[in-house]
Amino acid sequence: MFPQPNDYSTWGMPPGQPPSGAPNAYPLNNQGLPTIGFSPQGYPGPGGPGQYPQCFPPQATQGYPDSFTQGNMGLPPQGYQPYMGAPFAGPGAGIIPGSSTGERGVPTSAGQTMEEPMFPTLRPYPNFKPDEDAAKLRKAMKGLGTDEKAIIEVLGRRSADQRVKIVLQFKTMYGKDLIKELKSELTGHFEDAILALCYPPADYDACQLREAMEGAGTDEDTLIEILCSRNNNEIRGIKEAYKRIYKGRDLEKDLVSETSGHFRRLLVSLVQASRDESRTVDMNAVRRDAEDLYKAGEGKIGTDESAFNRILASRSIPHVRAVIQEYSKLTQKDFESVLKSEMSGDLLASFLSLTRCICNKPKYFADRLKKSIQGLGTRDSTLIRIVVTRCEIDMGLIKQEFLRETGKSLESWISDDVSGDYKRILLALING
Repeated sequence: MFPQPNDYSTWGMPPGQPPSGAPNAYPLNNQGLPTIGFSPQGYPGPGGPGQYPQCFPPQATQGYPDSFTQGNMGLPPQGYQPYMGAPFAGPGAGIIPGSSTGERGVPTSAGQTMEEPMFPTLRPYPNFKPDEDAAKLRKAMKGLGTDEKAIIEVLGRRSADQRVKIVLQFKTMYGKDLIKELKSELTGHFEDAILALCYPPADYDACQLREAMEGAGTDEDTLIEILCSRNNNEIRGIKEAYKRIYKGRDLEKDLVSETSGHFRRLLVSLVQASRDESRTVDMNAVRRDAEDLYKAGEGKIGTDESAFNRILASRSIPHVRAVIQEYSKLTQKDFESVLKSEMSGDLLASFLSLTRCICNKPKYFADRLKKSIQGLGTRDSTLIRIVVTRCEIDMGLIKQEFLRETGKSLESWISDDVSGDYKRILLALING
């Protein structure tokens, strides 16, 4: 599945193309769903069926937006105003001009870009006219009753950038806050999903993180999901939004006060937004890191968690993928099984999430969606967050991984689990 060691430095694979050894049904950017020959049974990883597949060659990290909610869904405090003073940096930003495959240019520290494949289900609406959309929303909420279908048709068919412009245009035209108007008209999880669509992605993530740390107890799963799946640029935006929305509060300081031990150290490392973003892979450095991880874990009594932190949280995405592959070759063991034998609790969950996002982010989110829906009750905050934040990035790939994992489409799972306008807005976002 990986190139031979002497090929690592030449991983110049076009974005969105299947890695060497990938299943025949691996999605190309312009393919529909599902592909010919697609197998819902999935494919085994190095540890056998049911395991995560080995890491693909470098496809730059992406990640993004995460979510909000009201009550338990993490919305901004009273008086919140979306930041409109800088160019929007949402999931649709930075599309490489003229790109036929929809690659997104992720800024690197050197000012260059890493191309990351995208498979969005929601794209910018053509001939977008924010004044007309604002008028449609005003009409949908005016008088007796609410036209939920019209609200879905507007907010469920516009990109994040366009939705933020609609919020501003609504206030300009009517002197009213669209978000407050929606809150007064809608209820339940449909309200949560619609409100989640009204904020810039970084603001949404910041509020989700704050919600995860407020009150009794800490929602470690949300902290892990957001911080392990965002790239440097996105985390910087989240930190700025957090400070702006919460009147000077510092995200890192809040994380330190709400978590502990090596789990806290990993989260602090991630919020530095300083992961190496180079694309080249030095195989000598890869072998050294693989050996260091062995010495820090299986090769000694006890575990040196700081070595895992140092390598997995700071090295470049292509480098970590190569390290995981090299480690498995060195020890003949699946890397996830090694993590599970050396760690536990929130630290294990965070390292598993981090490596899964590095190896196959769409599969990571497909697994998160499955867990949010299956069993008794629906974890609506997780479901809404992932749908809202991935629909403009890689929801098409997530849907394929979901089908591969469960044998059923994501649409069918959602339709069986939720209903009404809540179901309709989710389906609008994942179907485009």
